[in-house]
Formats: sequence, C-alpha cells, structure tokens
Amino acid sequence: MAWRPFHAVLRRLLDAWVELRHCDPAPETLALDPERPVRYVLPHRALSDRLLLENLCRRHGLPLDAPPGTSAILSLPEARRRRWRRHSSSPLTALTEDLATAAPQLVPVSIFWGRAPDKRFGLWKLLAADSWALTGRLRRLLSVVVNGRSVEVVFGAPLRLGELHDPARPELTSRKAGRLLRVHFRRVRTRVLGPDLSHRRTLIDSVVASPEVRRAIEEAAAAQERSRTRLTRRAQRYGREIASNMSYPVLRFFDQLLKRLWTRLYDGVEVTGMATVKALAGDHTLVYVPCHRSHIDYLLLSYVLYRQGLMPPHIAAGRNLDMPIVGPLLRRGGAFFMRRSFRDNRLYAAVFDAYLHRLLARGHALEYFIEGGRSRSGRQLAPRHGMLAMTLRSQARLIQEQRRPRPLAFVPVYVGYERVMENASYRRELAGEKKRKESPLALLRTLKRLREPFGRVTVACGEPLILDHWLDAQCPEWRQAVPQGRPPWLGQTLPALGQALSRRINAAARLNASNLVALAMLATPQRVIETPRLEHQLRLLARLGRARPGESLAPPEGTPGDWIDHAERLGLIRRRPQALGELVVADADQAAQLGWYRNNVLHGFALPGLVAFAFRNTPRHDAVGLAQRLSPIWPLLVRELAITAPEDLAAAITEQLGQLTALGLLETVDAGWQRPRALPDQAALDQLGALVEPFLARGFLLLTVLLRQTSGRATAEALADQGRQLAERLALLSGLPAPEFFDASLFAALLEGLEAEGWVWRDNDRVHYGATLQEAARHAQELFDPALRQRLMLLAEAGEDNDGPEAS
Repeated sequence: MAWRPFHAVLRRLLDAWVELRHCDPAPETLALDPERPVRYVLPHRALSDRLLLENLCRRHGLPLDAPPGTSAILSLPEARRRRWRRHSSSPLTALTEDLATAAPQLVPVSIFWGRAPDKRFGLWKLLAADSWALTGRLRRLLSVVVNGRSVEVVFGAPLRLGELHDPARPELTSRKAGRLLRVHFRRVRTRVLGPDLSHRRTLIDSVVASPEVRRAIEEAAAAQERSRTRLTRRAQRYGREIASNMSYPVLRFFDQLLKRLWTRLYDGVEVTGMATVKALAGDHTLVYVPCHRSHIDYLLLSYVLYRQGLMPPHIAAGRNLDMPIVGPLLRRGGAFFMRRSFRDNRLYAAVFDAYLHRLLARGHALEYFIEGGRSRSGRQLAPRHGMLAMTLRSQARLIQEQRRPRPLAFVPVYVGYERVMENASYRRELAGEKKRKESPLALLRTLKRLREPFGRVTVACGEPLILDHWLDAQCPEWRQAVPQGRPPWLGQTLPALGQALSRRINAAARLNASNLVALAMLATPQRVIETPRLEHQLRLLARLGRARPGESLAPPEGTPGDWIDHAERLGLIRRRPQALGELVVADADQAAQLGWYRNNVLHGFALPGLVAFAFRNTPRHDAVGLAQRLSPIWPLLVRELAITAPEDLAAAITEQLGQLTALGLLETVDAGWQRPRALPDQAALDQLGALVEPFLARGFLLLTVLLRQTSGRATAEALADQGRQLAERLALLSGLPAPEFFDASLFAALLEGLEAEGWVWRDNDRVHYGATLQEAARHAQELFDPALRQRLMLLAEAGEDNDGPEAS
C-alpha cells in the first residue's frame, strides 16, 4: 500500500516517456468474454512492464477489475528462485480455487523494450535492449531510458481456465495453465527476437571445423598438392566473405532510415497475409521466397517484417552488392553474400553449404530469391534450384541425425510496385544492352529520383508450404538415410518444389492501377483508346479479378477514372484532347514500361484471355469442343506463367464461359456460345483475347520452325535462337515496342515445356518430335485468323531461307 503513490508517479512518467512502436493485435480486437473476469499474465516480474500494461489497458478501455487485495496483472513464477525470496505458490494457483463461480480468462502479454538479435554489439545497447538473457533491475532501468521510444507489445489469445479444469484432479489446472503460457511466451520471444546467434567469428570457426568442410579441404589438398593450413585459411576467408554480421543498432538505423525513405518514395506500403506468418514464426523455421522485381525487395521485406514484430531474416544476396559502404551496412542488416556460380569451386561450395546448414539448424529465418536475378520482363522467372537444393539437403540431414529440427515453412511473398525504379535499365537490358555493374556512385545517382512519384507498393504473403508435409506427399523415402552426396530423390523433387513455390508467389498477387491500365492499354492495336472505352475495359478486368477464387486479385480502391488519373501521374500514359472526345495514349517508351506491369499479373487473366481468343477467328463454340481445342495449349501457358491450374480444365472453361456471358462479352445459343453482336462488346472481347496473343504467336512461330524440318535435325539452342529472331522481326514489322516479346529465355522455356509434355524429346542433343506435336500444332493454328496465320508462316519461311536452325 505504501508503494502505490510511488507507483502512480512512475506510471505517469512512463506514460509521458514511452512510445509504442508496435502492438499486436490491436487491444480493441481482443476476443474477451465480457461475462468472465480478465487476468493479464506477464512472463516475468518487472515493475516497468506492469505499469506500462496498466497504462495501455486504461488508454484502450480494457478491464482491470480485481477483488480487493489482488491484482488483474500477474506474472509467472521464476524458474529459479533467489535465496532471499521466500517460497510462495504460483499466482495461478489462487485463480483455480473457485473455478465454478468465476473462471477467469488469462491474457498473456509479452513486452519488448527494444529487440536484440545479436549478443555482441556494444556495452550500452547490450545492457539496455531485450535479448534472450534475463534482465536485472539496473539493466531494466537502462532499457526503459534507452528504448522507451521503441517498445513492442504482443497480446496472446485469451486462455480460459474453465476449459482446462479437470474435476477429478483440480490441482493440475494451474500447472496446465502455466505450461501453456510458458510455451506461448517462448514462441512469441522466438518470433520477435529470433534464435540466439553466435558471434560471427565463432560461427565461421565452427563452419570451417565442420566435417564437410574438413573433407573438402582434404580433397583439395590431395588434388591441388597444397598444404592443408593454406586451404584452411582460404576456407576462413570464404567464410568471412559469406557470413552476415547482423547488428541490432544497424537494424534500428535501417528501420528509421527506411521509414523516411518509404514516406518520401511511396504513397504507402500495403501488407497482407501477415497473420499466417506470425502464427508459424514461433515454432517453425521460416524461409521467405519473394519474387524478385527490384533491388528494393531486399530492404522492403525486412522493413515490413521488423515493423510487424517479426525477426528480419538472413538474406542471400549477390556478391555484386558487397561493395564499399553499402556492403558492410547490408551485411549488418542480415545479408550474407554468395557468388553467382561456384560449381567448380568445391571448397567454396562446402563452406557456403555448411554456413547455410548452421543457420537452418538453429532455426534462423532465411530469405532468398528462387528466380536468381531480378525479372526484367516483370513475369515470374523459371526457378533456379541451387538454394532450394541446399535447403532440402540440410533439412534431410537434420532428420537423419535425429536432431528433431523445427518444421521448415517456405513463405511465398509477392511484391507489387505501381512504378519500379529500374524501369529504364530493364528496357535497355531486354533490348540487348549489357547489365551495368552496381557501385556506390550509381546508388548516389538514383537519389535524385526520390522526388519522382512511385505510387504504392504491396507486400502480400501467400500460402506457406510446410516442407516436411510436402515432401512426405511427394517422395516418402526422403527421410531415409543416404550415403554422402546428393540424395537420389532430389533430382525429381527440386523442379516440382520450384514450380509449386512460383505458383504460390503468383497466387498471392494483387492488382494495382498500373497493372490494370497496362492490361487494357497493351491490348489495343495502336495503344490508343477513347477514355470511356478504357474505363469500360478496366471495369471488366476488375470484375474478372474479383471472380477468381479467393481475393488475391481484387482490384484496388477507387474507380476506373481514378486508376487512369493515377497511371497518368506515374507517367505511364498521357491524355490527348480531341474534338470528338478525349483519347488515352501510350507512346513507344510508355508501352515498353507498361509491358512490365502487365506481366506481373498476366497469369490471373490467362484462362479468360485464352477462352476469349478462341472466339476471335471461330465465332461459335460449345464447351466440349472448346476444351478439346485449348487443352494442348493450356499446360504450356500454365508452365510459362506459373499458374495454379484448376484440377478440371473442362469445368474451369465452362465457368469462364459463364463469367464472360455475365459480362456481356459472349451470348448463349442453342448448342453453346457465340461472339456478341454489339460492336463495343466485340471489341472488349478481342482486347481480352489479345492478352494471350503474344504467347500464342511465340508458340506458333516455334512450332512452325520445328515442323518445317525433319525430326532430329536441329538442336534446342538453334531452335530457340531461330524462334527469337523471328519474334524480333515480327515485333519490328508490327511496330511492337516490347523487347520482352522476343526474350530468348521464353523460347528456351517453351521448348522445355514441350519436352515436359512429351511432345518432343532430345537424343544426342537433337530435338525429335512425332505425330502428337503435329496434331497439337494443327489445333493451335486454328485459333489464328487466316491472315495472321499466313503472316507468321511467311516469317518462318523467310527465316528458314536466310538462316535456318542447322545444327553445327
């Protein structure tokens, strides 16, 4: 009682000094039962936590009522009591004495005064910030003073004691509650602080001393006739080149810096899907696999996770970013650097693999881009399997060593920009210009662009993939011990895993104004359209996005007119007044930019676009015949655009026909569907079909080149190059400002898709085909009108006459 006036003074001081940086969830959203008393439980005794929680409850109207002589705020007993403290029963024991009349609900509350992922970053911050070590009174006082402006509060779901009560053994109720609360607090602490991390030098020493690295040193010493001491020093140098050096002060610095940067650069950062990630973070090892669209991706995701109360991950970054000034900062922000290729350097590969294995074994969150590099075309690139292979081998190794690792969850992340900073460089590189090397000077040159408008950015977390469950379904033998080296199941599993993650990334995509305007503008013949028609087409696309299963492609807020205004402000289009009505125009440079934003979300409109394109040349179809015509093409489109394909294509096509009919783009007839009779609706249908025309044209060109020669005559490389040349010629003759249309990687991927479907096969590096491919080509050419089909065939003939794909 004597201390209460003093507590009131301290409470007012804390209220004036402390600033909450993050509170999860918002106190108003707690699912409290108004009929039951509420008791808040802290993980340990701390006066500062207690007074802070009282202030928070009063500010948000949370109940603090308690019987006389008791408190609404409790704390779990210390695991190891100090000698001078008398033994007392757990505060939970008193709550379980009369559960029949007033069974309380317990709300666990975790409070973090700063966050310290590393133990060694300076004495002052070490004393002041929360880490895995328990805090004393002096340290807590310093923590309040130093980190009072960076406090995080995490409320847990209410725990109802009445549901735990066993009348047969009532003495166990408090023990059950205490055990559940301790598990909850441990998970929250892991989620917020991450696992404890050894000092960087200690970690590197353990990597070099690992059996796999020692074995690589022995092999290199025997093969290269060099001393083991010299090779050990080289392995340590590799470790220093790779390893991150995560530092809490740098994380705090990045948090403040990036907060100001995003405020200046973007209109806002929209975050979705984070609740699922938070639910997994406490007891899973998380591996974030975002799409890679910009250098901003590195910073943006870590910033979002930090602001959401999650520990930022260790990020795999290219060695090209380890440059003066920038590299050390990124390294202290969690980046570890890797060479683009180290296939021929066995020792480097062993050091990198051992380092990654230690991070995963300790439960640290990771982030890497399965595409490898940034997407210059805006579409999801084919996954590269290097980091995935090392992750799978590490998890299998932990299972075989019977170390009971935490379950590993891949978290797909879609990052959507309304305007990307690298627009100009992407266009140059797609046109054939060599990529410019990153440097601090180039970074400084980008600072002058901070005043330009870049719109909003979206970070959307997709459905996590729990690796153990996925592998159990794909190949149950993965848990069996294997000899040293590459497990036999890895070769067939990696492509499937890469495709599954790519599809989940795309499934999390969200529409923005740039995407919608790009989809509509690039579907017009000359990239010019009347404003009312553009608004109508945007409205149709938005409705198609809403009609997809789930809400991932729901349109942004506002009206089509708002979206057009926004795209104009971003410099993607311009309005041109005209006597008969305003026009919206995209010049050649703007059209090249728009292609990038269209490709971000093209996968979401592939099936309705394909169905609409089928009605361009053939005005009437029935569902069965249309499904037969589109079924050979659909798997290739699914593969190229990383689409989550429906289980039943025929049923999905029938559903799309119904949606297009509801939008007025098709009309029903006795035996099926036909093109609409109104000219505006015909134009809208053709514009929707134009979304998939570039893909179909590329496929038709490649098939024509392949079928105009005997089976087994050409190599895959020669065929892909000939197809690329023809596509480039078609783009030039058509005035199409889209370098991504003739991207060489797309033709190589198309050939891989044909091989995966069994339409072609390779023998002695030559491509062979049979009657199946000829039948598929016949169905494909029926989709094109005769004039376009003849033009494409003339292009193929001209290419064959000038420089056919002869094998060298």
